Amino acid sequence: MTENSTRQPHPLVHAGKWLLSDLLSTLTFVAIFAATHSIYAATGLGIAFGLGQLAYLKMRGAPIDTMQWLSLGLVIVFGGATLLTRNPIFIKVKFTLIYTAIGIVMLKPGWMTRYTPPIAQARAGDITNVFGYVWAALMFATGAANLVMAAYASPAAWGWFLGVFPLASKIVLVWTQYAVTRVIVRRRIQLAAP
Repeated sequence: MTENSTRQPHPLVHAGKWLLSDLLSTLTFVAIFAATHSIYAATGLGIAFGLGQLAYLKMRGAPIDTMQWLSLGLVIVFGGATLLTRNPIFIKVKFTLIYTAIGIVMLKPGWMTRYTPPIAQARAGDITNVFGYVWAALMFATGAANLVMAAYASPAAWGWFLGVFPLASKIVLVWTQYAVTRVIVRRRIQLAAP
């Protein structure tokens, strides 16, 4: 085997691959809604992509992760409820409910293992668990902030918040987790060396 054939992918590529897989239906919903502003098209295609993905995984005999079920469930439940109610208050508040549901799932110890490269799993499993709770806290904080913005901000300000804060905060946390974990893993490797 050559050296290149045994190289592991970059840790962010490793995590990103699983994250894209787990959030396929949600990301499809967001992308279609951003492109078309049609809740019907976004919900329908989000559900279709999610169901297609789960069917594909089942046919291959691959396990289906909790986050994949959650992503599809959120699109079905909240997208469907939006279509049925057409209530602007519900449309704003549902994001708080979604972030709360995601935060609750993230309270499960070890949920981040799937996103962690093997070297970090072996040497920083404790750090991964701590960051799992940090991610849950971010989801709860985002849900609370959304509730405040939905109640007190103008529709334009609420839309700006929803378009910027959730993504920006997640990017900051991904890079923070990556940097902290990398420093700790390197230090532990150095300390373990004879």
